[in-house]
Amino acid sequence: MALNKAQLDALRAKYSGTAADMHDPRFAQVAASIFSEGGTRAAPYAGVPSLLAAPLRAVDGTKPDFGDLQVALMGVPMDLGASNRPGARFGPRALRTIERIGPYNHVLDCAPVHSLRVADVGDVPFRSRYSLPMSIEDIEAWYQQVVDQGVIPLSVGGDHSITYPILKAIGRQQPVGLIHFDAHCDTGGEFDQTRFHHGGPFRLAVLDGVLDPTRCIQIGIRGSSEYLWEFSKDSGMTVVHAEDISRLGTAEIVRMAREVVGDGPVYITFDIDGLDPAFAPGTGTPEIGGMTTREALEILHGLKGLAICGGDVVEVAPQYDSSTNTAQAGAQMLFEILSLMVSSPRLKP
Repeated sequence: MALNKAQLDALRAKYSGTAADMHDPRFAQVAASIFSEGGTRAAPYAGVPSLLAAPLRAVDGTKPDFGDLQVALMGVPMDLGASNRPGARFGPRALRTIERIGPYNHVLDCAPVHSLRVADVGDVPFRSRYSLPMSIEDIEAWYQQVVDQGVIPLSVGGDHSITYPILKAIGRQQPVGLIHFDAHCDTGGEFDQTRFHHGGPFRLAVLDGVLDPTRCIQIGIRGSSEYLWEFSKDSGMTVVHAEDISRLGTAEIVRMAREVVGDGPVYITFDIDGLDPAFAPGTGTPEIGGMTTREALEILHGLKGLAICGGDVVEVAPQYDSSTNTAQAGAQMLFEILSLMVSSPRLKP
């Protein structure tokens, strides 16, 4: 039925102001943080880019002080652990150039950059661009300072080897659980005369006692490397293959994830190759048959309220994707993890 004149007049009276005039208090709070009094907002393509358009904060690499931050966004531009195509070192820069992610998450009902004390604090400082073992040490030392100051880290890699030293810092006092989106379990052993590579960070973390395998779920696993992942099942991890997602449905995957990790601290790691290469071709080890972006979002949205103690998005190698879709997907997943942190009981008051 068409609007009558009275109804149309009422709408005109209510909505003839600027874009910043919101009537729903949830939306009004977001708008107040974004729009000026004149109803304008900063152009998304202007200014110095940062992760998720968060405020930039300069941090002294020799003596970092994260102040009153609740969450620190940072880049880890290191891909010395890649076994196939390199290039994930450019992931942090690529995600910083993606505009129009957020500010409002309508499913999780939050605007995380505006409701958290969060900033992009730059990149992890490395002593050498050539030594993987030295880089692993540098990452652990940096994240130890983040954790010691009560700040939750949210990172952009880099290849997946970066997650091992991050978990060493976060799980030093108490082993953490893990929700792991990936095409690969990354629980392989030493090869080519090194144990540090992007195919084995979670085996190392378990053996170091910083990751509880019984509280780990790996989602989206597929491809021809299954023979490398026996450690996952042998240690008690829950493995959800990509073909299981369509068979079981995302609601069941969410239920399984919440049951596995329970109420304890949990880290979320999102390898972009967990998505099908139709959505994310710009990565070092693509595998067909992966998750859609919608499936990944549905699973992430179901994790609200978990005790998230950190997270990362890794393996975005932008040079293999001229469309920038991979970086777009990576930035969106980063935004979803940050949105989940709003409701995390691990958040500093």
